[in-house]
Amino acid sequence: MNPEILLRYLPMYAQAALVTLKISAIGILISFFIGFICSGVQYFRIPVLKEITSAYIELSRNTPMLVQLFFIYFGLPKIGLAMSRETCAVAALAFLGGSYMAEAIRSGLEAVDVIQTESAVSLGMDRFQVMRFVVLPQAIAVAFPAIVANVVFLIKETSVVSAIALADLMYVAKDLIGNDYNTTEALFMLVVFYLLILLPISLLASLAERRIRYGGYGI
Repeated sequence: MNPEILLRYLPMYAQAALVTLKISAIGILISFFIGFICSGVQYFRIPVLKEITSAYIELSRNTPMLVQLFFIYFGLPKIGLAMSRETCAVAALAFLGGSYMAEAIRSGLEAVDVIQTESAVSLGMDRFQVMRFVVLPQAIAVAFPAIVANVVFLIKETSVVSAIALADLMYVAKDLIGNDYNTTEALFMLVVFYLLILLPISLLASLAERRIRYGGYGI
């Protein structure tokens, strides 16, 4: 392990980490929005839309992100929908993440006993109040660990976007290994930067989960 090489690689990995974080943040936010909508459609069993969301979830969860990324990056331009590398990466991450978020949120919603919603209605609450004050707080507490696991999973999945020459952490590592043959240093920096991104998220999520479960949660 050569410290001089590590210092020389540091700025390149820092720049690549910003690309990874940007893609991850935007993709995860969109995936959460998609998941929330899809879980709501399934929870309320909205006709037609329920079948469409179920088909989307099955398609997304049962195909690799690399295939989805290639379809977006190479396939969509054939029908005139060309996008930048970053946009394609975000779209692929959101497409994959939306299905996982939908299942996590749906499981939380369905974990709330029906008798609680019925009791809330009998007390004079309307459907919005029941959802806001009774269902969502409990559903979030149940779904939170799965949502966090999905966030970590999606950040790690960004390594796939190097396949379309987007300069994320994985791309920089492969490029440096191919050019300099300093495999040990390049991989060491790759691991360090992924840990720097993921460990704080895991630690903060653990604290938040304890607060939600044992400290109460209000929306």
